[in-house]
Amino acid sequence: MGKSKKNRVNVVYSTNPHFDFEQTSDDETSIPFNEQKLYVSIDKKNRGGKSVTLIEDFRGSDEDAKELAKKLKQLCCVGGGYKNKEIYIQGNQRDKVSNFLEKLGASVKLKGG
Repeated sequence: MGKSKKNRVNVVYSTNPHFDFEQTSDDETSIPFNEQKLYVSIDKKNRGGKSVTLIEDFRGSDEDAKELAKKLKQLCCVGGGYKNKEIYIQGNQRDKVSNFLEKLGASVKLKGG
């Protein structure tokens, strides 16, 4: 089978020989971990009684946040993701997550009990 049009993402055609395709993005540029100040907390609200570990105030692109979420999920062997500018990891993984982030060089503050 040939490729369908659905597989073509962000394709631009131009007859202008000097056309320069620039990808615009609203993403914030990522800053180094030694300049990050992250807040780690446990949340049970609206989660069906199950705990999740939240990492808040990550400053960077959505792609970098998703990559960090992936590393944290692998570290903790659980699910999670990145949504609404928050990284979430299933379960109470606060200590494991905060130690990992500190090893990367981030300043970590624990929130809540």
